[in-house]
Formats: sequence, structure tokens, C-alpha cells
Amino acid sequence: MTITAGLDIGSGSVKAVVMSVEGDKEKLLSHVVARIRKRTVPAVVDEVFSAAVEAAGLESLDYVATTGEGEDVPFATGHFYGMTTHARGGLFLDPQARAVLDVGALHGRAVLIDERGKVLNYKMTSQCASGSGQFLENIARYLGVSQAEIGDLSLSADDPEQCSSICAVLAETDVINMVSRGISTPNILRGIHDSMAGRFARLLRSVHADGVVLVTGGLATDAGLIAALQHALDQDTRRTSKLTAKGHSLSIFAGAIGAALWGAYRHSKLDLGGAAWTKNAPTWTSQYAH
Repeated sequence: MTITAGLDIGSGSVKAVVMSVEGDKEKLLSHVVARIRKRTVPAVVDEVFSAAVEAAGLESLDYVATTGEGEDVPFATGHFYGMTTHARGGLFLDPQARAVLDVGALHGRAVLIDERGKVLNYKMTSQCASGSGQFLENIARYLGVSQAEIGDLSLSADDPEQCSSICAVLAETDVINMVSRGISTPNILRGIHDSMAGRFARLLRSVHADGVVLVTGGLATDAGLIAALQHALDQDTRRTSKLTAKGHSLSIFAGAIGAALWGAYRHSKLDLGGAAWTKNAPTWTSQYAH
């Protein structure tokens, strides 16, 4: 049995998981997430990593894998590219998934995968932030609602207001005008979801996605966005096949899960001996941060 940890360091949060792999049996032992906010990245990494290992009740790990912005973590055994980790993690969460839509704080990314989690094609949003989690968070803050409320409010909309899908600045201006016109918060949020969903639907079409699409990343638990995405996919007249958009309660951990699984694979192929990490090992902040 191989015991691995996966660390997914994003621009807004750090996710950590611990997994066991024995043959084709893969088990998630623990998972922890924390926002970065105004703290240093090393401090948050140490916090979630320690919490995940403690929750799994372990004294040592065979491999510590990172993804996202985790290339500089000094106690990591190896680093994996985010596209491949979200693909592999998405397949673990939903074995029927044949595409992954990673919606993070700063970008959206559609990834076409096969039944083994191999990346076949991918496409990312442009540099404009109007298709990102950070953009939606900024709008929610302006509207005075929490992230946890966004999905349900969006689902309660009865007359969604169209919002710019081209530019985050224009979209934010649209929202300000909507508020001044008395448009309800649910209708504003659903309009934003519809705008984002249209962009994501075009991404999925560009990679020729088919079948089940698992949404991962920070917005994966936003039920309003999932519903808007499904509507956009159903309305896409240029598509000949059926696409089903799904979320998962653990979708935010897809990158970390994929990193841990790829770490286990690399460990077995390289026949690495001994523990890669032990409980007495120094933390990033205590020894390595400058």
C-alpha cells in the first residue's frame, strides 16, 4: 500500500488530501481546505497539510505531491501540472466523467479526458476575469451576499438580467446599473451565471466534450452555476451530442486528489524506498521560509 498526500495551492485557497492506493483500490483518507486571505502561503500550506495528516492518523507518507502554485513547497517529493491533476481527480470523483471543467479563482479550463484520466484536449478562458471565481466573489461582495448564498439565490431568479460576457469591468458596471434600476439580487446573480455558463459551454464545445462533465475548482459547489451551465449546454444548437454537467461535494479537492494519485503512480514506477515525509520533519515556515 502506498500512502500519499496531495497539495493544491491556488490563488485563493490551499487544499490538502491524504490517500491510500493499493492496486486499483484508491481511498481518500482525509481532506482539508483553508483560504489564504491575508496570511502567507507557507503558513496556510503548513496548516492544511498538518491537519490533513493528523486527520488521517499517520506518522509518515510515501510521497508528497503538489499542484497549482506549489512548485516551491520544499518538503514536496514532486510537482504535477494542474490540468493533469484535475483530470485524474475528476475521474476519481466521478468515473463516468469524460470532461472536467475547472473553474478557479482566476480562470476557467475545459479538459477532455478518457476513461483512464488521460488528457486528450484542453482549452482555457482568456485573461479576462469575467469567467472566474474571483470575479463572482467580487460581485457577491458588492451585492452584500456570501458565497454560500449565491447558488440558492441564483436558482430562485424569475427574470434573469443579461450581463456582459466580454469583460469583467463591463460586467461590474452592468451590475452597478442593475442595482440602481432595482433589479433583484437573484436575477442579477443568475444573469452573471448565465454569462459565465455561456463562456464555459463554448470552451467545452471547443474541446469536443461528450457525456458527463464534472465541474471542479472553487465554484464546483455553486448549484446556480451548475444549473446555468446545464441550460447553456442544452441550448447549444451547434452541439449534436448530449452533455451532462455535474458537481460533487468534494470537487474543490479534485486537483489535490489527482496530485496524490499521480504521486502514488510515480512512486510505484520509480520504486522509491523509505518515507518521503515523517511527522518530525520541519515545516515550511519553520525552516524554509525566508
